[in-house]
Amino acid sequence: MREIKQIQSHLIISGTLFDPFAAGKIIAFCAISHRGDLDYAHLLFNSLPRPTTFIWNTMIRAFAETNQPSRALSLYKQMIDKGPLPNNYTFSFVLRACIDLSSLLDGQKLHSQIVRLGWEPYDFVLNGLVHLYANCNCISSARKLFDESLSSRDVVTWTAMINGYAKAGQIHAARSLFDQMPERNVVSWSAMITNYAQVGMFKEALELFNEMQLAGLRPNHAGIVGALSACAFLGALDQGRWIHVYVDRNGMELDKVLGTALIDMYAKCGCIETARQVFGQMTERDVFSWTSMISGLANHGHSASAIELFIRMQNEGVKPNEVTFICVLSACSRMGLVDDGQRFFDSMSEVYGIEPGVEHYGCLVDLLGRAGMLEEAKRVVNEMPMLPDSYVLGALLNASRVHGEVELGEKTVKSFMDRRIDHGGVHVLLSNMYASANRWEDVAKIRKGMEEKKVKKVPGCSLIDVDGMVIEFVAGDSSHFQTEEMILLLLGINMQLKCFGLDIDTGEFGASL
Repeated sequence: MREIKQIQSHLIISGTLFDPFAAGKIIAFCAISHRGDLDYAHLLFNSLPRPTTFIWNTMIRAFAETNQPSRALSLYKQMIDKGPLPNNYTFSFVLRACIDLSSLLDGQKLHSQIVRLGWEPYDFVLNGLVHLYANCNCISSARKLFDESLSSRDVVTWTAMINGYAKAGQIHAARSLFDQMPERNVVSWSAMITNYAQVGMFKEALELFNEMQLAGLRPNHAGIVGALSACAFLGALDQGRWIHVYVDRNGMELDKVLGTALIDMYAKCGCIETARQVFGQMTERDVFSWTSMISGLANHGHSASAIELFIRMQNEGVKPNEVTFICVLSACSRMGLVDDGQRFFDSMSEVYGIEPGVEHYGCLVDLLGRAGMLEEAKRVVNEMPMLPDSYVLGALLNASRVHGEVELGEKTVKSFMDRRIDHGGVHVLLSNMYASANRWEDVAKIRKGMEEKKVKKVPGCSLIDVDGMVIEFVAGDSSHFQTEEMILLLLGINMQLKCFGLDIDTGEFGASL
């Protein structure tokens, strides 16, 4: 900037500052360069008597790319009022601003101007329109443009349409379109992987990630983050470690997003110390990085470390969010730190201006209930500003079971039923409470009621990673495997156990199958 200002001084002295080419170069550097100064560029822009289309586009682009979409749109409106006619580049930048604002109305106005000026056939304008309508959940309009662009559509057009279907919850339509693509690049593969991960189809995300590598493509940042999310949920530790090695070998920057994904994956796969190492290696951390590490520590029983990290986070000036407080309150609950938990709960609104949600009240009820303060827990449930959900009532019911308060448990179950939360776990818990109190007639009554209402307890399931393949076992379900496959799997596990000096008998188990 110092040297640019020197050049500007020479232009002023020579009387050529308002030369369109020279002014355009100075403004472009100030507005777009990472070493520039956008506010200074805007000041220069306002001093020009007649900015060219290039200069208008440069300023609109700069505002759109620096997360200031409203200023980009405002500048475009000024251009329409007193500037030259916009061109195809103008619309590609302004459409991006409308997408960031999710402003369908402004986008439709732009679309009409694009048609009138004849810029609709241009690839990047068309892609922007498809992306706009898809982002604003106008899938029919996006698909109409997509179908009409048969001769000019490219991989970007296809990817924009796929993302639109995924955002609208039509993930199978997105996959169908992905399979029809005549050409795929790493961005389209990564988009589909990310979409699968975002809708909870983690197994499909990981399968697609493996297919992408078999197709000879190197995963990019977005694809890696999506695959790590899938590894975290599925417990696919080996694959998660492979991805981490790939990141290191390719010199990929451990930024806030990628670092947080690795922390989450290692924490959920049981490697909390490795998660700590990744956290320590990150040069820049945001609230999500801190929250993920605090959550991992709390879930692994390191509640004291989680609380210490939360205090350190505050001292470093990072503002916690709603999820951070859920993690911290859970840590306090596990350690029985009632005073600290109450203080953290109160600080949400008093210090950070965050209104506690139903999840936070559930954590507070759990904290009080575990400490045996059932009257205080009941008062929180009765006085909370919203209706208690299954988590809040479940925390109260669990506290009733632990402390043998059968009457309170009965009232809580009735509250479940009044709110039409009638799942099997509630009835089983109450049945166990009756059994602990030797009230066997009530146990039989509960069980009979479950049979009459056809209420079933959701079976438990487990996920294991064997040779890079994630396999799910559901209690009481043998439909996933044939007998030979089950025996082969057990033999493979047995061979791995023998490496550690352990052994299991698969013969008798196989025979019973």
